[in-house]
Amino acid sequence: MRVLALVRSAESAAALRPLGVRCVAADLDDRRSLRRIASLARWVWHFAPPPNSGAATDPRSRALVDVLAGAGRVRRLCYISTSGVYGDCAGAVVPETRPLAPASARGKRRVDAERAVRTLARRGVAVSILRAPGIYGPDRLPLDRLRRGDPVLRAEDDVHTNHIDAADLARLAWAALHRARGGRTYNASDDTRLKMADYFDRVADACGLPRPPRVARAEAGQRLSPMTLSFMSESRVLDNRRMKRELRLRLARPDVDAVLAAALNSPSTTF
Repeated sequence: MRVLALVRSAESAAALRPLGVRCVAADLDDRRSLRRIASLARWVWHFAPPPNSGAATDPRSRALVDVLAGAGRVRRLCYISTSGVYGDCAGAVVPETRPLAPASARGKRRVDAERAVRTLARRGVAVSILRAPGIYGPDRLPLDRLRRGDPVLRAEDDVHTNHIDAADLARLAWAALHRARGGRTYNASDDTRLKMADYFDRVADACGLPRPPRVARAEAGQRLSPMTLSFMSESRVLDNRRMKRELRLRLARPDVDAVLAAALNSPSTTF
């Protein structure tokens, strides 16, 4: 199989070419540049996030969809969305059938992106969507935050958090492109069931760092950025049974303990 990647910079191309990836210069923010990719592939992974600001729409996904639809060559597409499309669920277990209710502009842009890619189904494209929560891994742990001593919420104010290992998410994207039925959405989450402060405690203990201070929500609002606070305002437990059943992939790092063990065993990890 030949793998092509859309890149915006020479640096990105230089990093990918040694892996055997053919790079195509284009930019999702420049519709004219997308013409060169329109007919290149029959299978597409779409991982690009929406813009960080602006209206509650995703012009990047809409531009890509317009180009792919016009060419009529694509047959399968996998899009990585976010679990933020569900909004706050007050700690409930969330299946893929739960109505979407994003509260943040970030979540609303992702809903728009999902709607955009789904329109390709009318042209015979088998579209699958992975709703990913926080992406972590042996080299993607919140160590800087722990070193700074940023606070977390006290138990009575805390929220449930969900994660997926970065390498496992890549494998899920591969499985979705090959095995997903058209029109299916999957919660791409591991088996960890923790509240957010407990997660930070687990990481701190494993890495020999101080546990973060626990504070009331009002104090957290004075000490943390609006972006960080937004993640502390939504609580849900993702149901990943459909993912396991239909994509038939066994996660290499199925929970936080496996991720931390991999970090501790990695010679490149420094704490």
